[in-house]
Amino acid sequence: MGTELWVVIIVFLVAVGVFLAGWFARRLVDRSKIVSAEELAEKIVREAEREAETQKKAAVLEAKDEWYKAKAKFEEDTQQTRQEVEKLQRQVEKREENLERKLEFIEKKETELDKLESDLGKQETSLKDRSENLSKLLEEQNERLERIAGMNRDDAKKLLIRNMESDARLEAARMIKDIRDDARRTADKEAKQVLTMAIQRCAADHVVESTVSVVNLPNDEMKGRIIGREGRNIRAFETATGIDVIVDDTPEAVILSGFDPVRREIARLSLERLITDGRIHPGRIEEVVEKVRKELDEQIVELGEEACLDVGIHDLKPEMIKLLGRLRYRTSYGQNMLQHSKEVAYLCGLMAGELEFDATMAKRAGLLHDIGKAVDHSMEGTHAALGAELARRYGEDEIVVNSIESHHEDVEPQSMIAVLVQAADAVSGARPGARRETLETYIKRLEKLEDIASSFQGVERSYAIQAGREIRIMVQHKKIDDARAEVLAQAVARKIEAELKYPGQIKVVVIRETRSVDYAK
Repeated sequence: MGTELWVVIIVFLVAVGVFLAGWFARRLVDRSKIVSAEELAEKIVREAEREAETQKKAAVLEAKDEWYKAKAKFEEDTQQTRQEVEKLQRQVEKREENLERKLEFIEKKETELDKLESDLGKQETSLKDRSENLSKLLEEQNERLERIAGMNRDDAKKLLIRNMESDARLEAARMIKDIRDDARRTADKEAKQVLTMAIQRCAADHVVESTVSVVNLPNDEMKGRIIGREGRNIRAFETATGIDVIVDDTPEAVILSGFDPVRREIARLSLERLITDGRIHPGRIEEVVEKVRKELDEQIVELGEEACLDVGIHDLKPEMIKLLGRLRYRTSYGQNMLQHSKEVAYLCGLMAGELEFDATMAKRAGLLHDIGKAVDHSMEGTHAALGAELARRYGEDEIVVNSIESHHEDVEPQSMIAVLVQAADAVSGARPGARRETLETYIKRLEKLEDIASSFQGVERSYAIQAGREIRIMVQHKKIDDARAEVLAQAVARKIEAELKYPGQIKVVVIRETRSVDYAK
């Protein structure tokens, strides 16, 4: 028991000794680590201090270097600025010297001007005195002239003005004659060549058409069937078509009369079908007229399209094509308007090609120039104004619009194409056989032509010849000289253009003749 206790005590003491030894050993190791760490820390601190010192020196050196650079740049800029300031100072000094010289010059000039003003004042006074003396002398001279001439100053002025006006008119007449002669020498030949070429290349046959339609009947008994019982058939027909039916003594024929050519054509076709069918009564009349009207509307569109294809125009609006087709049933002086429009388009295209203008635009303007005649029966206004309004409404080019409204010179032409349309329209209307006139209209036109020529002062006699295409004027040679004869011809031509309507052109010839007669005794 005692032994075990001692063993336990010894073990305990050994354990305590081992613990104390380990504890002291650990303390020694920890102390050694602490010392090593402190030495390492001191080393790091010293190295950090050395590094910081090195960086500090480098920063100081760099800062010094920057400072020296900035100082050098500042000194350089300062030097440059100083030089510029010195340069500006020299310029200012030079300008001051110039200003001083100018001031001296101005003072000198002012002195001279003062002297000149003084001299001018003296001269003005002298001139005023001389002017007064001159006015007195002129008044005295005028009074003497008035006494010598036997007229006052106003009469002398009027006489002088009349003489000067007469001389000016004579000189102007001579100048006009020279200018027109020169223009004719250079322009007439080329214009004639272009027109002749266009006319030759556009040859066309013309048939004068009537403004009434005649329907042939198989026999005179058909007239009674057309009239119907108590006239009901003819009344129904006239109501449906808007055309008057004239049944007279003409054998085997009735006449359809009306201002609207399309309605007249509908009436003609309808009556021919009714006669062929044999059934003529109000119900059948209305049915046939309505059917013919629809067919004719389609035919009008086809005629318009065909005209566009013939001329080479492909982008017209459908409304314009339909109006163009209606011209097939419209005549002027017996000339068919659709054929006339196509011919004008051909002529415009040919002349525009020769003159290097837009041939397509010229043909378009020529084709549409009389489009207003398709509606002038139902609307107020001239066909030129109506046609221009229609063309503008359906988006035609302004050149085409102006060509339409100016082709009868209602307005001024704004392009050469408009002038070509005028020329082509005159050529087409003036072709032999293209148009016809009644005898009464023809005689009135000749009388009006001679009256216009005789209305001018100095005209002795006038004669309309060549079916009214030429007017010859005999003048008094003492009142009209050669230069004034040229002016008279021009004035007569302008008055004819303003007051007469006629196809083609009228030639004005002024004849001045001097005859000297004496007798030998």
